[in-house]
Amino acid sequence: MTLDRTVMMFAGFMILLSVVLTTFVSPLWMWFTVFIAVNLIQSSITGFCPAAKIFRKLGVKDGKAF
Repeated sequence: MTLDRTVMMFAGFMILLSVVLTTFVSPLWMWFTVFIAVNLIQSSITGFCPAAKIFRKLGVKDGKAF
């Protein structure tokens, strides 16, 4: 799996996790979803993605976007 797909899968998983936490734990977990969205917007504009840097260090092979 490439870095691009790994980052997209991770972002999707984190969004689903935040929805579950918002539903079953506390509505304040919605701020986690907001953080994820802001990070996705920021990385699309700047090309800098903290998750991509971490996955790259873990040995995930490079993709086209990151």
